[in-house]
Amino acid sequence: MTNRTARIYDVVIVGAGPAGLCAALYAGRGMLKAVTIERGAPGGELLNTDLIEDYIGFESIKGWELAQKMAEHAKKFGAEIVTDTVERIKRDADGWFDVQTARGDTYRTQAVILTAGGTPIKLGVPGEKEFAGKGVSYCAVCDGAFFKGERLAVVGGGDAAVEEADYLTRYASKVHLVHRRDDFRASKLLQERAFANPKIEVIRNTVVPEIVGNAKGVTHAVLEDNTTGARANLDVGGVFIFVGFKPNTQLVEGHVDHDAAGYLITDNRMMTSMAGLFAAGDVRSQVTRQITTAVGDATTAAIAVEKYLKSLREAQGDGKGTR
Repeated sequence: MTNRTARIYDVVIVGAGPAGLCAALYAGRGMLKAVTIERGAPGGELLNTDLIEDYIGFESIKGWELAQKMAEHAKKFGAEIVTDTVERIKRDADGWFDVQTARGDTYRTQAVILTAGGTPIKLGVPGEKEFAGKGVSYCAVCDGAFFKGERLAVVGGGDAAVEEADYLTRYASKVHLVHRRDDFRASKLLQERAFANPKIEVIRNTVVPEIVGNAKGVTHAVLEDNTTGARANLDVGGVFIFVGFKPNTQLVEGHVDHDAAGYLITDNRMMTSMAGLFAAGDVRSQVTRQITTAVGDATTAAIAVEKYLKSLREAQGDGKGTR
């Protein structure tokens, strides 16, 4: 990493999904000097979602379209969005943060809003790593079109698994939805829609202990019945895995209070146990993780940052910034 002069901001927003873009919008409205750092295109998980039907005001909208609208709206309020990967967030003894990126840049700030989301949890079974990108996928929107006419397996029982299984039926000849339990965690609406789809077969109380293939890609998934232990091969051309996400909190150096699953615990201002570090969206411990909750978190966090910085300046007695 090269050493460059640190760039100083009022707040650094890490991630440009719905939470990050909303935080950028409100930071702009609050006249804060803010930067939003995103490793890819603005939008986050919206870009991996085909259709959004539960965001108030939009009965139905494509994920990429909503992402575009959010980014454009944030930019109208002066949002600065930088394409780079944050590798480290470190709070110094003086209360300032150093946010360091893969390109060698350092951003100095007294407040960070972490909205970095999460990464897919792996099954951790033989064949998963070997066939990643060769039949094993974690994104139906990204890869579904490559499997036209194929039989596919979707592993999981939450909203993502059920919704993506339904989505994949537009390409696949058959989708086998494999869940380790009898009951699904997905919303009733999603379940009703998917289970009514004639191209979806639900396989309950079953796990996938191995994924098998050849030089061309995946050929079948091994199924194991949870109750009997019996195994059988399911001939499929692809296995889509949706068994959860792990929050991207490893970027923060030092201890921050979190729940058993690693999600950050915040107060009602979205501040974590590390003063000046705020969390919003999928990295935060909460009951549900939706677009609506992400932007709600971000609204609170951005406004709280404005008040937090004001209190710091008042405590210094000059009423002005420390920059």
